[in-house]
Amino acid sequence: MRRLAVILAAAALAGCTAANDAADAVARDRAKTVVNSVVAQRFPGVNAAPVTDCIIDAASAAEILNIASASVTGVTQSTVEEVLAIASRREAVNCIAEQSITLLAG
Repeated sequence: MRRLAVILAAAALAGCTAANDAADAVARDRAKTVVNSVVAQRFPGVNAAPVTDCIIDAASAAEILNIASASVTGVTQSTVEEVLAIASRREAVNCIAEQSITLLAG
């Protein structure tokens, strides 16, 4: 009986993890759409996709959720400022620089 309880608890946790992973993926996807549009608008001619990935990777879970919500409510100046603040973090700047070098190297 005890073994069954442990197995059921593990299965429930695995289900929660899968649901959380799916929710995280949806939020990150929505946030990427918003960040990509901000980057494309603020930096015309720049390949926005790698920059967007760097910004998303440097963002916290709460920031990703906040930015993702702008995909529904609309991008505001506050959203743009949040994206630019994340982009200015050391982690994001280093990532963007690395991606730029990779893109230039061909």
